Amino acid sequence: MRLAVSTPLAVVVEAGDVAHLRAEDDTGAFGILPGHADFLTALTISVVTWRDPDGREHHIAVRGGMLEVRGGDTIAVATREAMPGDDLHHLEAEVLATFRRQAEEERAARSDAQRLYLAAMRQIIRLIRSDQSPSLPGGPDGASFDGFDA
Repeated sequence: MRLAVSTPLAVVVEAGDVAHLRAEDDTGAFGILPGHADFLTALTISVVTWRDPDGREHHIAVRGGMLEVRGGDTIAVATREAMPGDDLHHLEAEVLATFRRQAEEERAARSDAQRLYLAAMRQIIRLIRSDQSPSLPGGPDGASFDGFDA
């Protein structure tokens, strides 16, 4: 099988001799062998491992992404970030921890931005509903923009 792992900036892995691939989605780990049915799944932050015909294992840590199997002989992985490496322990312990921390920081930032957006919308609604909304320049009460009488 052929394997391609790509990020928005680069093709990180291209392998043309994959005998077996192991990856993880939300349901758990799964394997892909030659002749696998067409398949599409969302990967979790995990390590994708594959073997070449000689039995050597290769690894790449992925920050989630999509895995697609086409025609039983092509595997494509599209991910936000990927880090290849031969040391599985290092990838699992350090790289995945970094990916998870970054994902959590992004979730927190999105949550903070959503809170700010909702607070701004509430304030706008309060101003619209209020009978005491600020006057505009040249408005009916004759107040100028700076608050002084015209």
